[in-house]
Amino acid sequence: MNYKHIVSMVIMFATLNVMSQSEPYAVSEIPQELKKNANAVVRSYDVTVDLSSTNKMVVKTKRVITVLNKQGNRNINASERYDNNSKIRDIRAIVYDKFGKEIKKIRKNDFKDVSDVDVQTLYSDSREKYLDYTPITYPYTIEFTSETVSGTTAFLPWYLPLNSYFLSVEKSSYTLKYEPSLKIRIKEKNTESINLNKEESSGLIYYASKNINAIKPEAHSEAFVNIIPKILFASNEFYYEGVPAKAENWDELGKWVYEYLLKDVNDLPASTIFKVKNLVKNETDDIAKARKIYQFVQDKTRYISVQVGVGGWKPFKASDVDRLGYGDCKGLTNYTMALLKTVGIEANYALVYSGNYQQSFDEDFALMQGNHVILNLPIKNQEDIWLECTSQIAPFGHLGDFTDDRNVLVVSSNGGEIKRTKKYNIEENKQVINGECNIDSNGSINVEATIVSKGMKYDDRYYLDKFSKRDLEKHYKDRWNYINNISIDKTEFFNDKESISLSEDIVFQANNFAIISGENMLLNVNVLNKRTYIPDRYRNRKLSLKIIRGFKEIDNIKINLPSGYKLESLPAEVITETKFGSYKQTIEKNGENSLLYKREFVLKDGKHPKEEYSNFRNFWRDVVRKDNLKVSLIKKQ
Repeated sequence: MNYKHIVSMVIMFATLNVMSQSEPYAVSEIPQELKKNANAVVRSYDVTVDLSSTNKMVVKTKRVITVLNKQGNRNINASERYDNNSKIRDIRAIVYDKFGKEIKKIRKNDFKDVSDVDVQTLYSDSREKYLDYTPITYPYTIEFTSETVSGTTAFLPWYLPLNSYFLSVEKSSYTLKYEPSLKIRIKEKNTESINLNKEESSGLIYYASKNINAIKPEAHSEAFVNIIPKILFASNEFYYEGVPAKAENWDELGKWVYEYLLKDVNDLPASTIFKVKNLVKNETDDIAKARKIYQFVQDKTRYISVQVGVGGWKPFKASDVDRLGYGDCKGLTNYTMALLKTVGIEANYALVYSGNYQQSFDEDFALMQGNHVILNLPIKNQEDIWLECTSQIAPFGHLGDFTDDRNVLVVSSNGGEIKRTKKYNIEENKQVINGECNIDSNGSINVEATIVSKGMKYDDRYYLDKFSKRDLEKHYKDRWNYINNISIDKTEFFNDKESISLSEDIVFQANNFAIISGENMLLNVNVLNKRTYIPDRYRNRKLSLKIIRGFKEIDNIKINLPSGYKLESLPAEVITETKFGSYKQTIEKNGENSLLYKREFVLKDGKHPKEEYSNFRNFWRDVVRKDNLKVSLIKKQ
């Protein structure tokens, strides 16, 4: 064997040996357990925050994620935001195939660069660079790296070991390097269920976690944002768009917000001050005055988002909102607050997390947070009044599921205070239906009903009087989707904004509602409020049960039987009581040719261990079964 042949053999065996070794990003290297219930797997996610001073923060990110299917694309998160006070020093990505072989490099100039606004935003100085990649096949892997620098240090990045459903994590780490003279506060939440490692020394905080399995969403559970593991960080000294701040608790933070964001923006023109004082001159009650001023704001202004000035947190001046007739949540809230104060009514700015998942501020951990602003009116010896100033149609003092029942930061000249927004109890979340239903001998029905909704039931419907005839028709057909061939003849609404109550008067008809079989007619007595939804079944439920809002439904329906028919037998009264709620149903004779159908359904809000879910589901199934009660009518001889 000659020398050249020996060299060739050595090279060949070396190449085969290299090829037999898996690439680190090969999909085959992912533990099987992490693929379960996952649309994507985070192979590694490392964040380093360098807080060298109170006015400079550098964040370096490296994230490697394997996308297993099309649904996993939403988890790529290869993007960075920037504005006039923050810059992207570096951003790039590499795409790998399922074997971990590199197939594409994406450099900074290849990222899409767009304005970071929504359709309601008039102007924003915030922009975003994001990866726009269309995969050819699945699975594939993205390695994303970035470096940003900012002069605002009020928002230290949180450590989120897991941030989405259907996502698993092999390993992640978070490193915070900081000037030792700074005092850093830490808040750990929901970390009991993960393998978490922590190291801390002077000027350094380090967290790491690994092997976090994917979570599937489950019906009637706590919102994901409230159950995921998270670690919050805050510095007692920080800069905010060039403005220094020092705050260790909510009181101090509230004082800073008032002093630097609110104190100089409450100016109003003399003409407007004169107008609102004249508007309420005959009112002696502060609530009546506030109600008129709130209506004045609703009539004069409209909501448009404007995300500029101190990171989008400082409101426009009240005089500008007055002149322009529009503003965002900050501007409209500040404007309403300024108007109220001109007539001697105390009103306070309140920062809140909006959304129907009821995300709250921590009572014992102060940091800049929230995504919305509402107005707080403290009333002596009464429950506080809360105003949503961005709506042109919401009643005075009504908070919907967007901001109800959660901790918020209320800011005044005295400082900051955590308060809880209004929680609507079961009696407040009430719907009452009174109606009359006529059945003809062909099984068709003609219905006249009045539906009165309050609380969160009101919140679901108070806008109906703004609907077109076509949209109303669709709404009612969707609401009563168990009635075929429905035809709406008449709708009238009375929206009582003072008592916060909506009354719907409706007339409709439907063919073939009752089933005729020979001499018998089968009739579903629950015409107007039949539950059909049954919660999903879980053989091995992972999450606890959360019933967010309770309610009460009361139905009183008179049913006029068709000529020539009589009731075959009268069903017995039904009463069910459980920890989740109650159900009562009665059917009474009302003379020779009429029935009275009465129903009361109560659902209680509350938290329960996951083991109770099957009992809750059984209760709900029982309600559906009883709502489907049918009576048999027989032809008279």
